[in-house]
Formats: sequence, C-alpha cells, structure tokens
Amino acid sequence: MPVGKAIIDIKNLRLRTFIGFNPEEREKQQDIIVNAVMHYDASDAMATDNVDQAVNYKSITKSIIHHVENNRFLLLEKLVCDLLSICSEPIAIDYASVTVDKPHALRFADSVSLTIDYHRND
Repeated sequence: MPVGKAIIDIKNLRLRTFIGFNPEEREKQQDIIVNAVMHYDASDAMATDNVDQAVNYKSITKSIIHHVENNRFLLLEKLVCDLLSICSEPIAIDYASVTVDKPHALRFADSVSLTIDYHRND
C-alpha cells in the first residue's frame, strides 16, 4: 500500500469576531474568513478504516469556531497564531497553515489576509 500523506483543507470558514484596535473595530464584530491546511500521515487510517487513526477535522473546526467567537483580538497575527496552535495540536499533524482574511478592511481591496505556517520538525 502506498504511503498515505493526507491533506485536510478547511476552506472559507466564515465567522464573526472582534478584530482590530481602532475604536469602531473594538465595538462591532467583523466578518473573517478562515482557511486552514493540515498534513498528516494517514497510512494507518487508510489501512484500517479506523476513525481513531484519522485526524478529526470536525473537532478542529469546532475548536476554531469556539475560539474565534469567544475572544477579542487586536491583531490578525494573534488570531492566526492561536488558530494555528489549534490546527497543529493533534500529534499526527506535521504541517499546518492558517490564513485569515478580513474582508472590507481596506476601502479598495477585497480583503486583507495573513498566513502563518507550522512545521513539526522546525
């Protein structure tokens, strides 16, 4: 059986939170869009069809939602770093990347985004 490198890709998770340091940003929630990518060796899950051998992307997504909706952030850097910690928490994850977009953050741009990635061996 081939080596099973799995890539989980959570796309366009649309949430609302308090993000920013300007007075209006601290008083009104803003839309954000979360994209997360996680890599792990899925060989055991593929061979056994055992749920316990796979990374549970539903529980990761629930943790992301809970964290975003129940906290306030001054900087995108802090928010993205927190979400990256959630995504890289399962021991099987050897690489993760999180991007958060703030739509309408700049008048003439669709969004502003920040991406941070993680490598287990770094």
